[in-house]
Amino acid sequence: MERILLSWSGGKDSLLALAELRASARYDVAALVTTIAEGYERISHHGVRRELLRRQAEALRLPLVEVRVSQNCTNREYEAKLQAGLIPFRERGMETVAFGDIFLQDLRDYREQHLSGFGMRGLFPLWLRDTATLVRDFLSAGYRTVTVCVDGKVLDRSFAGREIDEAFLADLPAAADPCGENGEFHTFVFEGPLLERPVLFETGEIVARDSRYFCDLVPVAAAAAGPAA
Repeated sequence: MERILLSWSGGKDSLLALAELRASARYDVAALVTTIAEGYERISHHGVRRELLRRQAEALRLPLVEVRVSQNCTNREYEAKLQAGLIPFRERGMETVAFGDIFLQDLRDYREQHLSGFGMRGLFPLWLRDTATLVRDFLSAGYRTVTVCVDGKVLDRSFAGREIDEAFLADLPAAADPCGENGEFHTFVFEGPLLERPVLFETGEIVARDSRYFCDLVPVAAAAAGPAA
């Protein structure tokens, strides 16, 4: 069984990729790799607090590798920091990084080109799967996820901070991808079969920034928590 790394955003597509890999007899996910915006201390582009990310990784029983980048990270910086974070694993014999990408060919090409530059390769376990089927498989398996960032050019503010369910999917505009593969929305998974326990939070402020709406998720201590919402 090949030991590999998984690029991890904390969202449902990453979780679906992990579930696919764990169901396979070919791969063993050794660690999750996530980029963190320094200063903000949040997942880059998604805005989820580092504390929730760490709790999520603990619930998944997987080590977390944090690649720290600046708040206004350029592609050159991202590539250099990611390479520095991955090379120690390559030196230990791990040559593969898996991603939850589904159909964006230019993004896949970019990832593969970058990884090949330092002797690694990309793996895409969800590639070309039907996104409407994927999201419903996710829900029927018992996973729960909430939107943490939505593209205001496609979706209005009311979609931020919503749990994805059948009502959410029914409310999506016809042009929006059901998995948000074109960047319509990003999510945080907080409960489901692969998680040893729920990741508890309260929904906080919704902030508009650069045509996007970010919903802050505030960690809640287990002893004080009611249902995550």
